[in-house]
Amino acid sequence: MTRRRVIHPVVDLLRQPDGPRDRQLLFGDTVEVVETLTGWSRVTADKDGYPGWVASDQLAEPVPDTHWITAPATHAYALPDMKSPDRVSLSFGSKVLVLSEQNTFLETELGFIPAVHAKLNATRLTDPVSVAELFLGTPYLWGGNSRFGLDCSGLVQAGLLACGLPCPGDSGDQERELGETLPKGTPAKRGDLLFWKGHVAWVYGDNMLLHANAFHMDVTFEPMDQAVTRILEQGDGPVMAHKRL
Repeated sequence: MTRRRVIHPVVDLLRQPDGPRDRQLLFGDTVEVVETLTGWSRVTADKDGYPGWVASDQLAEPVPDTHWITAPATHAYALPDMKSPDRVSLSFGSKVLVLSEQNTFLETELGFIPAVHAKLNATRLTDPVSVAELFLGTPYLWGGNSRFGLDCSGLVQAGLLACGLPCPGDSGDQERELGETLPKGTPAKRGDLLFWKGHVAWVYGDNMLLHANAFHMDVTFEPMDQAVTRILEQGDGPVMAHKRL
């Protein structure tokens, strides 16, 4: 197998060549190439083991990244000047190789990124719920994993990976693998996860959830009791699990 690196800002991880999107990869993510067809590579993502297909021209030889993007999103500029043309936008979680530091900018292969938008790659954040809060207002996107669009499990994974905690990509696997299942009726506290069939939400605190959902079509706060009632009444069933990390 061969390791490759994602070289586009956001890349769809497909079920089969030209098939539906299951998840997404971000600039700088690394993968193991398991198989190649004309124009396509079947890969496994290093960050979570998720398999899928990507267009081969979206991959290149890996380089040792030095920093990762910790702002919700950032721009890479043509010059170390915020008034210069912006070349590309990167999402939270993208990984870059910094070539030099110039004034308040980091020079990368894509251009100059504001230094305040990135941290050294060994840096880990400490509160996954606060990370998830950075995505407030992000449009809902089935299988999405970026600031430009994400789904419920993508929001959970973004928070945990940023804090150095392993997390699978899909809500079903997250329910099976994350945390401790709590007895029904246990009071929820900040950082808990509530799972429905096909959905997951962060407990933000004080009867409030933070989740990416197709009802609001974005990442939003919603009162917990309201969400539980709404999801049940719309036919998606009751809470299946309450888990604590």
